[in-house]
Amino acid sequence: MGELIPLFPLGTPLFPGVVLPLQIFEPRYRRLMHDLLDHPEAGDRRFFGVVAIRQGWEVEAVAPTEALYDVGCAARVQAVRPQGDGGFRIVTVGGERFRLLDVVVGEDPPYLQGEVEWLGDEEAAEEAAGNTDGLQVPGIPGSPTEICDEQLDRVVASVARGSMAVLSRGVRSAFVRYVAEVAALNAGGRSEEDGGEDAEPVIDAETTVLLDAVGGDPTALSYLVASTALLTTEDRQALLAESATRRRLAMESRLLRRELTLLKSLGAVPAPLQQFATPMTVN
Repeated sequence: MGELIPLFPLGTPLFPGVVLPLQIFEPRYRRLMHDLLDHPEAGDRRFFGVVAIRQGWEVEAVAPTEALYDVGCAARVQAVRPQGDGGFRIVTVGGERFRLLDVVVGEDPPYLQGEVEWLGDEEAAEEAAGNTDGLQVPGIPGSPTEICDEQLDRVVASVARGSMAVLSRGVRSAFVRYVAEVAALNAGGRSEEDGGEDAEPVIDAETTVLLDAVGGDPTALSYLVASTALLTTEDRQALLAESATRRRLAMESRLLRRELTLLKSLGAVPAPLQQFATPMTVN
């Protein structure tokens, strides 16, 4: 049995560390807010699970377990502003990831609940270095099987740090080029018109602030890219489900190259599918 938590289905996944503002109108989610506010502000229970909708716009119209993706993210409530009509404006921040085991539908509470198991992230050294079988260590005599565990651990950690740093720099650079290309196309031009392909891409102040905020944290960078790039829900969901930062960054490197190629070939910015749909709920 997993932990039972409130669920809030959305059209796109939420990522750890990403800010998600919401305006709450619907009666069942007003009830959810009242239930959350009953918990102490200083406690850790003021959260709900955000899960992306796989199919349909009203989850109850389809079997909930089929309508929702199976990996979601906790949305921890940071600020609440009650509205005169009984609704709420809230600000949440993505927290821990979870796997959805089952969905509970009932009349009290009126909102969906999910039985979940919490997902951890893999250790950076293990995910970056991968399999160490056959690893040759310069300067240490003998075969790899004669290397002591402590020496091998040091080598693995060193390889991990170097590999992750190179991958992070590549993704960061590709993301900057991608943001500049999207901005230029939205403005009716092309990013290389101001200085050619080798010119330094120009990005907006908000993206610069976000990149400065993540600094040298590869995990934070991976979630920033996943939540900001104009990717499909399927692509974003695959990134959320990936528990290893290195593999997530490697996936983003491929996706950004694909998206840059499409942007330059088509000369147009993709529009989210949600833009063409009419949701059945105001939330």
